[in-house]
Amino acid sequence: MPNFFIARPNFAWVVAIFITLAGLLAIPSLPVAQYPNVVPPQISITATYPGASAKVLTETVTSIIEEELNGAKNMLYFESTSNSNGMAEITVTFEPGTDADLAQVDVQNRLKRAEARLPTAVTRQGVRVEQANAGFVLFYALTYKGNAEGKDEVGLLDVATRRINNEVRRVKGVGKVVYFGTEVAMRVWLDPKKLNGYGVSVSDVNAALAKQNVQVPAGSFGARPGSTDQEFTGTLVVKGTLDTPEEFGQIILKANLDGSSVKLSDVARIQIGQQDYNFETRLNGKVAVSGAVQLAPGANAIAMVNAVKARIAELGPTLPNDIEVSFPYDTSLFVKASIEKVIHTLVEAVVLVFLVMLLFLQNLRYTLVPTIVVPVCLLGTFAVMSVLGFSINMMTMFGMVLAIGILVDDAIVVVENVERIMSEEGLSPKEATIKAMSQVSGAIVGITLVLSAVFLPLAFMSGSVGVIYRQFSLSLAVSILFSGFLALALTPALCASLLKPVAKGHHHAKEGVFGWFNRKFGKVTDRYVGLNSAFVKKTGRYMAIYLGILLILGFLYSRLPESFIPAEDQGYYIVDVQLPSGATYQRTNTTLKEMESHLAKREGVNDVFTIMGFSFSGMGENAAILFPTLKDWSIRAKGVTAQGEIDAANQQFSSVSDGAVMAVMPPPIEGMGNSGGFALRLQDRGGIGRDMLIKARDELLMKANTSEAIAYAMIEGLQEAPQLRVMIDRVKAETMGVSIESAHDVLTTAFGSATASDFANAGRLQRVVVQADIGARMTPESVQRLYVANKNGAQVPFSAFTTVRWETGPVQITRSNGYQSFKIIGDAAPGRSTGEAMAALEQIISTLPEGVGYEWTGLSYQEKAAGAQAPFLFSLAILVVFLLLVALYESWSIPFSVMLIVPIGALGSVLAVTVLGMPNDVYFKVGLITIIGLAAKNAILIVEFARELHSQGYALVDAAVEAARLRFRPIVMTSFAFILGVVPLAFAMGPGAASQQALGIGVIGGMLSATLLGVVFVPIFYVWVMNTVSTFAKRFDRKSASPAETNESGVH
Repeated sequence: MPNFFIARPNFAWVVAIFITLAGLLAIPSLPVAQYPNVVPPQISITATYPGASAKVLTETVTSIIEEELNGAKNMLYFESTSNSNGMAEITVTFEPGTDADLAQVDVQNRLKRAEARLPTAVTRQGVRVEQANAGFVLFYALTYKGNAEGKDEVGLLDVATRRINNEVRRVKGVGKVVYFGTEVAMRVWLDPKKLNGYGVSVSDVNAALAKQNVQVPAGSFGARPGSTDQEFTGTLVVKGTLDTPEEFGQIILKANLDGSSVKLSDVARIQIGQQDYNFETRLNGKVAVSGAVQLAPGANAIAMVNAVKARIAELGPTLPNDIEVSFPYDTSLFVKASIEKVIHTLVEAVVLVFLVMLLFLQNLRYTLVPTIVVPVCLLGTFAVMSVLGFSINMMTMFGMVLAIGILVDDAIVVVENVERIMSEEGLSPKEATIKAMSQVSGAIVGITLVLSAVFLPLAFMSGSVGVIYRQFSLSLAVSILFSGFLALALTPALCASLLKPVAKGHHHAKEGVFGWFNRKFGKVTDRYVGLNSAFVKKTGRYMAIYLGILLILGFLYSRLPESFIPAEDQGYYIVDVQLPSGATYQRTNTTLKEMESHLAKREGVNDVFTIMGFSFSGMGENAAILFPTLKDWSIRAKGVTAQGEIDAANQQFSSVSDGAVMAVMPPPIEGMGNSGGFALRLQDRGGIGRDMLIKARDELLMKANTSEAIAYAMIEGLQEAPQLRVMIDRVKAETMGVSIESAHDVLTTAFGSATASDFANAGRLQRVVVQADIGARMTPESVQRLYVANKNGAQVPFSAFTTVRWETGPVQITRSNGYQSFKIIGDAAPGRSTGEAMAALEQIISTLPEGVGYEWTGLSYQEKAAGAQAPFLFSLAILVVFLLLVALYESWSIPFSVMLIVPIGALGSVLAVTVLGMPNDVYFKVGLITIIGLAAKNAILIVEFARELHSQGYALVDAAVEAARLRFRPIVMTSFAFILGVVPLAFAMGPGAASQQALGIGVIGGMLSATLLGVVFVPIFYVWVMNTVSTFAKRFDRKSASPAETNESGVH
């Protein structure tokens, strides 16, 4: 093939141009993301049971739905949370790659079977089933412009529900909008004293609202069938539904015989307000109404965020003049910044690789040949990525950065060999190229196949980590295959047509910097040859040293702490706030205002977005969460980082007297958990009961927070809280003619709320909500001041048949796979990895009572899966490379001598990360796989030449030494080109720096050892293996010959 293209250079150019055009056309169509689509598909089920406690919600709603979910196809696990505000959420997580639409249909079908058993109040509110990933990608917030004093949330709520929320839900890629607000509603605030005074019951109010506020489909007059004389027809319009508080106030509750009546306005205060008061949001201290957007499974985050912003910008002119929409939280900003940073790294790598090649090749024409090949390979890879449905993400871009150093290798091998032949033999460029290709074509094919094959096993890993590896490995393998093809097609054509003839010994004629470099490198080469000549004569001794290297490698690798993905400075952090159980909105609000004031003064903080009533721990008046976003990386003061701000916040808020505050990093992969670190579910597997599970939980937290490997461990959930148990004496109630159902209705309406009917509000049907007024439900005594109508219509006080007592109970109940559970989250101590922290937790859990189980969830679940697959992954990569070499060389011994280099490269990687205290994470594993291929590549270059020289009659030792000498310069050149190409990763700063460093440092360490030690050890391996094989062959031949000799002597 090379000769074909050498004779037809224009044909080679046309092929390269076609590849380039395909890549340029593909790039605009490639989506941009932080990572490949690694988040497992999730389906969320949301149900509301107004006024229900967490226990009631669990028993009557959550557990019923969970029973039906068991056995769902491709389900990994499900988790549920039942809150005391009457809201329940069940999240079902499926295996990566599951079709989210089919999963949703399956869940909906199962939910349909459960709906018949759910309370009527729940089905009336509606049970929602949605596709969504767990994390929030974007917040939008509606605020009043300028001074917002005297303005309440209702105006913002009405604009959000009517004009914004549904528009956002319709945007492509939006999975779910979590609205931290509510619909506007007609609020009827009852006064129990007035109800009793007028002899009206709560049931009378609900019944009157239902009967006197209804749509009336009155029909029309003159409609067919009719008289033949009918000349006109018209629709009858009757005002059935009421529209204003004043109209609702005129509803008649009771008509007396004397003509007087009791109206709703006599016993209640009526206003347009909120349907519920569960949440409140603020932006930089100003009242706001907001929504959190979650990504649909399989959607692209950046494309979705851009589409949402564009849609809201289109709606801007239609909004009231005093309302504006902003985006205080946007995770796509980090993704864009980190991808841009990797692109800068890519450019820096190209420049550094060019300089290394110029230093070694010392001729601009020689250097241009490999430089031309690089963009063609990369653009060809983009074209294939588009066909495979890949995205431009951190993994594929890292693959490109690593590829730059690898791509020039093949071209350098060709150019360097052509240049050497022209220099030594004085041949023309075309003749030298033909001869050079006859020498190196086999090595190029071998290197290309080995480097491609080493990455292919990564593509077959399962789970989320498999998706990460797949895009990295396939994009890198494709670029290497393009490199190999172009090294056999474009590179020889360029060499034959672009290079100029040179006189023999031109290297020695160089002056200046190049001349100085050649002299120094010549001395290094001579010393290297001398060392090799000595070493290969004592292979046994150095194989013993190699055995020591293997032992050191095994020891160090076993000590590496496991991790998944490093935590990044994503430009924001999370502050979880939990006040003591039973704390009111007012207490929570006071604490939050102090925190907002402090955070606003921080130099690095840009915005502070606050949600009251919601946190990742749960929902309730004592829960809140803050999202401080930092200034852009380009304008931050020196030293301002997310981790630094988190440390400062935790130090400042540790003294908060009324509540517990914890600032944490966001999860490294959006949608996999709520924060960085680890997450597990402590489960009651043995039916030991909630009290025993609480004891086990407290013991676990106590031990975990004293462990050296764990920075902190805490419950992601709300603690037990005081509860007022109302005990109805059924005998007394029956004696007084009070039905239990009526008593329950009064309690539910007064202290929970009841949806009595709907009303039309400016074209939108909204709810009429009945509840006791503020003063009638402030104290425990308020319960017994309520009245209920008996069978005779008389008002009976609750104090006549009820008693109350205080107790402690759950305000939130969480379950995992049907087991009652607690979610424990935390992070590793500084200098420790999450893998070490997880191992410490598992050790602690093993000491807990029987019946207590656990399951890792979110990112920790994937980390466990990744760690379990790693040994198989490395073994498979080494096996594939070995078998491929056996097929190429038709030999079992030569590939063995090549593969012996792999541990030497691995040692450098392990040493580098060990010295710097870095963990064994996904990036390190990717780098280690890369080193397996590159170390084998260097060995192939030497072994290929040694084998050829040996076949030409050279002695084994001389062949090994001469091959090492001939390939020393190209090996050093290609290796240092690769190393310098990766240097920008190792020294990266800014967004995405942690990931770049995790990959770069391990790869540089491995490549340094594979080069510096490899060039010494490969000749030793070759000689030792060939001698060992020869010795065994002779012994075998001698044994085979011995019986024959015996037989012959017996015949004579």
